[in-house]
Amino acid sequence: PQLTATKPGRRVVRAKGTYVVLRELHRWERDPEVLSTCHKLIQVLIGDEPEPGMENLLEVPVPEEVEQELQRLDREEEEEWRKSRQEEEEGRGARGCPQDTET
Repeated sequence: PQLTATKPGRRVVRAKGTYVVLRELHRWERDPEVLSTCHKLIQVLIGDEPEPGMENLLEVPVPEEVEQELQRLDREEEEEWRKSRQEEEEGRGARGCPQDTET
């Protein structure tokens, strides 16, 4: 995310064809945390460029209520990720992992 915070950084990332790679990664990736990060980066790459004076996304002022809402959404996303991960681990435990059995 740091590289895409500035207009020149976004330009470089776009020029390297990163969007195409991320699009393909998003199609087969199953890890919710990776998918979330991938989705956020894709949104930055395909979104419109900010207006003049706001090109550096790290310096854009964010109203307090918007920042709180974004933090709430991040917490919810993190909780969903944890639940998904826990369910995945519990599912593996119930079935047993082939690597865990001795031959």
